[in-house]
Amino acid sequence: MYIGKRNELSRRAFMRRSGQLAGAGVASSYALGLAGIGEAAAFSSAGGYKALVCVFLYGGNDHGNTLIPYDQANYNRYAAIRGGQGDEGGGIALARGSLAQTVLNPANNQTLTDDIQYALAPSMPRLKTRFDQGAMAPLLNVGPLVVPLTKAQFEGNSSQFPRPAKLFSHNDQQSTWQSSQPEGSTSGWGGKMGDLAQSSNTNSMFTLINATGNAVFMTGEDAVPYKIGINGATQFRGLERGRVYRSQSASAALDSILKSSNGNVLEADYSMVNARSIEYGGFIAEALENTNATTDFGENNRLASQLSVVARLIAARNGLGVTRQVFMVGMGGFDNHDGLIGNHEGLLSQVDFALDAFYQATVDLGIQDQVTTFTASDFGRTLASNGDGSDHGWGSHHFIVGGGVNGGRFYGTAPQVSVESDDQVGQGRLLPTVSVDEYSSTLARWFGVDNSELPSIAPNIGRFAQPDLGFMG
Repeated sequence: MYIGKRNELSRRAFMRRSGQLAGAGVASSYALGLAGIGEAAAFSSAGGYKALVCVFLYGGNDHGNTLIPYDQANYNRYAAIRGGQGDEGGGIALARGSLAQTVLNPANNQTLTDDIQYALAPSMPRLKTRFDQGAMAPLLNVGPLVVPLTKAQFEGNSSQFPRPAKLFSHNDQQSTWQSSQPEGSTSGWGGKMGDLAQSSNTNSMFTLINATGNAVFMTGEDAVPYKIGINGATQFRGLERGRVYRSQSASAALDSILKSSNGNVLEADYSMVNARSIEYGGFIAEALENTNATTDFGENNRLASQLSVVARLIAARNGLGVTRQVFMVGMGGFDNHDGLIGNHEGLLSQVDFALDAFYQATVDLGIQDQVTTFTASDFGRTLASNGDGSDHGWGSHHFIVGGGVNGGRFYGTAPQVSVESDDQVGQGRLLPTVSVDEYSSTLARWFGVDNSELPSIAPNIGRFAQPDLGFMG
């Protein structure tokens, strides 16, 4: 089955990106130094199939209890700030003894800030194993930035040293992480990679696949995500002939409602996704029936269920006619203002199981080097407690998992364990030292995006020194 518009997509990409890169060149020293575009869309699909899988943790993950200081001096600081009493923890500090089995020992005796040694949350033993195997890398203190900022600059002239709009707001920071703009943005960096990649796919329809709720991350300027459910293709049973009130007319009316749009941009996107799901559901279902994915993803773990269907779709990549894909899955529950202890460990246990099972599925399929999974979230949280939880923050720690990852070591700069140091902006809210633009451009380069196209993926990348953070092989 062929569902592609390769020549049209390439022509449109050339016209649009010529304008984008010209605009980036005015404001960006990095963009000025890039080679000009020599083809319609500078993208390489060499090396066979590749997929990126975004795992979004909705609500703002508490990074302070995800990667925990374990060495005695830094653990003491952590426990004191979080209301603990020595090694026994307390308040919202985990007991030091509970961390002994998940201590991360980086390769080549890597030294971090203040000689800090981290342990994963005790409910994440599987990711500890993947770190030891070199298939997982933590990225430290990453968050949205417009320009590199010091604490003094953050507290000073905001016009001279701009910061992301509407910091600490859930909806706005979810959108900013996914698109570099607050709520209302219409395209994200996953979708923009899809814009570049879809002309490489025989069936461009399946370049972007969303297994969670609608998200701007997955929308490009040309590319539109295909929506799937945890059981595969999204089925609209009411569209079967006579299904609605035993009436063929009622079923036809439902079909019209699901696909109709009055011109509103959000409604138009919604109707387009519905129409695509209805039209190609049978094709997806048939492709999934012929896959040989057999990895156990367990039960009662929605994130694992989403990643299970992603694994099956990757197994069906030849039947789907794709060589490059971007997926998105998500999990909520991380807005832990209250009840952090207990609730958070349970959430991280689900994440640990799901990411590990998915990585194992790629191993079972023999494509672990070709699939990279990475986490993101609204923001990090305060190191200081607000009672029995933590408040909205900014920078956070995230994980990259895959056979192509230079794992077993840390990337970025470890923050000091403090509520007063220059790498935080109050209550232990981390001032990011790695930008989301650097995160996304590193992943984009591995995916096949040419250096000349990076400003279209990461619009602020020209202001930062590292378009490649080194965590990908």
